[in-house]
Amino acid sequence: MRAVLVVNPKATTTSERSRDVLVRALRSEVDLALRYTRRRGHATELAREAAEEGVDLVVTLGGDGTVNEVVNGLMTAEPPTMRTGTTPAERLPALATVPGGSTNVFARALGLPREWPEGTSMILEGLRLGRSRTIGLGRADDRYFTFCAGFGLDAAVIRRVERARRRGRVSTPTLYLRSTVSQYFLGSDRRHPTITLERPGEPAETELGTVIVQNTAPWTYLGEREINPNPQASFDLGLDVLALRRLRVMSTTRTVTQFFAQNPDPRGRQVLRLHDAAEFTLVASRPQAFQLDGDYLGEREKVRFTSIPAALRVIC
Repeated sequence: MRAVLVVNPKATTTSERSRDVLVRALRSEVDLALRYTRRRGHATELAREAAEEGVDLVVTLGGDGTVNEVVNGLMTAEPPTMRTGTTPAERLPALATVPGGSTNVFARALGLPREWPEGTSMILEGLRLGRSRTIGLGRADDRYFTFCAGFGLDAAVIRRVERARRRGRVSTPTLYLRSTVSQYFLGSDRRHPTITLERPGEPAETELGTVIVQNTAPWTYLGEREINPNPQASFDLGLDVLALRRLRVMSTTRTVTQFFAQNPDPRGRQVLRLHDAAEFTLVASRPQAFQLDGDYLGEREKVRFTSIPAALRVIC
């Protein structure tokens, strides 16, 4: 089996020594080529090249941003015609992800351990046993995502966190909490919701304050705790949506508290939820912050979301 390991050398929780250990472990199972990312977006190029070279497996070592880039490279590749099938998962190389970031939502959603040594062991076992899973993806306009997207408040929080990290701050649950509180009270126009959700054949849902889109559950983690706006979201189904119609202090606090419940089921007059949606479009009367898989992508006024079933085969 031919494989390519795409490494983000700035991955949060790994060192050069640990990368060497990982490489030796993988080479015990596969014919491995090692490729390092040098800039933002480079992992997309490396994964696309690997798929078009006809490799069988692409492995990532990095966080959710690295995984997202690799997935986009795979999904936009033109693999050799020797691979046939009716779905992308049948035509494209398999994906394995070794957790190396600070949160690793995608890897943990697949059931992989949080730490890279244990995650590597589970992947190696999956390779030996031929164990894999086919998952669906989400697509926002022309970009794919694995676990979540955000339009509005949560994306603005990520923008604030990324700015703090560029100033030298470490990504911690405390930083996210402080950024959320600051953005909510100081950075959001909570009185004038501007987002509309449009679905084919359905009435438009207007005056939404913020929208969370999930391709699986949980949405993210706060340390070890799962945060679950859409607990029924699944890699095996369409997209799930939670939107808040108003960002009032009491109703927003009550809804966010429900995200952390043992059996979360967020409800309320200000809550809109959709389950297993195939497609929808978000339109805003003024630009809104936008994120995919925890990566801030700027501001948008319109984004079309689509569920892509049977998109990738993952080793887990």
